[in-house]
Amino acid sequence: MKKQEYAIVDIETTGGNASGSSITEIAIIIHNGTNIIDRWETLVNPEKEIPLAIFSLTGIKNEMVRDAPIFDAISEKVLEMLTGRIFVAHNVNFDYSFVRHQLEASGFKWTAPKLCTVRAARKIKSGLDSYSLGKLCHSLDIPLINQHRAGGDADATAILFSRLLEWDVEGVIKKMIKKTAQDQRLPPNLPPADFEQLPEKVGVYYFYDQTRKVIYVGKAINVKKRVASHFSGHNITPQRQNFLRDIHSISFEICATELMALLLECSEIKKLWPTYNRALKRFDPKYGLYEYEARNGYRYLAIGKLGKFQAGIESFNSLYKGINILRSLAEQFGIDNRFCNYGMDDHGEFIPKPDRDNLPAVEQHNEQVENAIAFLVKNRPSFAIIDKGRAAEERSCIWVENGHFYGMGYIASDIGFTDPSEIKDHVTPYKSNQYIVDLILSYADKYPGKVLFKQNEKE
Repeated sequence: MKKQEYAIVDIETTGGNASGSSITEIAIIIHNGTNIIDRWETLVNPEKEIPLAIFSLTGIKNEMVRDAPIFDAISEKVLEMLTGRIFVAHNVNFDYSFVRHQLEASGFKWTAPKLCTVRAARKIKSGLDSYSLGKLCHSLDIPLINQHRAGGDADATAILFSRLLEWDVEGVIKKMIKKTAQDQRLPPNLPPADFEQLPEKVGVYYFYDQTRKVIYVGKAINVKKRVASHFSGHNITPQRQNFLRDIHSISFEICATELMALLLECSEIKKLWPTYNRALKRFDPKYGLYEYEARNGYRYLAIGKLGKFQAGIESFNSLYKGINILRSLAEQFGIDNRFCNYGMDDHGEFIPKPDRDNLPAVEQHNEQVENAIAFLVKNRPSFAIIDKGRAAEERSCIWVENGHFYGMGYIASDIGFTDPSEIKDHVTPYKSNQYIVDLILSYADKYPGKVLFKQNEKE
């Protein structure tokens, strides 16, 4: 059987992500598991300017690469040296993403099993202060000459790799290079134990940066499977590269139902405002129903955009929904349509109605408006959603009060209630928003058997 060989790779680049940057230098060392059997390195013309910050770090300047081969010219050599070998690098996903991307750009489809010496060192020589290449070499007395150049860093990584093979009495490296090894897909700074502890249950998970600040919140039916999906695939965008690099730890909270997980996710994103959450940051409704009194004494109802610190009588995610509700109120309570404004002009002012003839009596009209508002407020429901718990001996509960999400929690299965409003005492309060309310109302409509309305409340 042919002995397994390893291609130890280090590259220098014009930036931090493969999609927008290029390789400026590459070094490949071939290791047979015992000795180094081949070595090759070259500067590469990136066909773009090298930023000053990169020059300051590597010392590679534009003049040095001007006459160097472009990657296309060396792609066959790179492919030849990598084919059939384990791809080894310090923080392997960075180097791998660049090499794979540039090989693809040269017309070569290439993949390889990977081995990260950062992860291997964490497992085999645990407890060190830092696992950056420079500090690791200092701790382990490994010579590092010409740091931040491909050749120098590759030579140091090769020595580190040889030492790790010697120290690996438990077969850690053999396990890591299996195609099924999850470790190889994890972000470089994430301890494998954080991933291993994740449950295969419904819940919410949190990604933290180095300072223990939450940078992403997500929900899942299967937390472990969903978290793993963040780390799979070959996405080389700057956002993804930075995202993976910033993940230093994970925590989770198990939820009884997908709805509770979704509500918790929404609430946590609203409270924590994590850097990498995008879609669910748009919780707040955009339009509101307002009531105001003009100088002539008449009360108006109007639909308009919600300001940052404004609170309307009712809020809506769409202008269409707001207009329909106002029209319905006007028809139900006989409100003259001239006192209903359905939008604002370009200056944020409500659009006035031009016809001022034959207006209704002020007192009668204002009473109609007041009745319409009272109807809206009175008809906001108060109810509980009772569902399965996280275990057989408990039930989950969500409480909505006067049309607003009040909170959620868990109660023992043997607790009884004389009135659903008693559930308030068993939930953790959360801030409400229109997005959350819409989710709950939609769920209540779909599963009416799980809904308990407050006594004397219309269903």
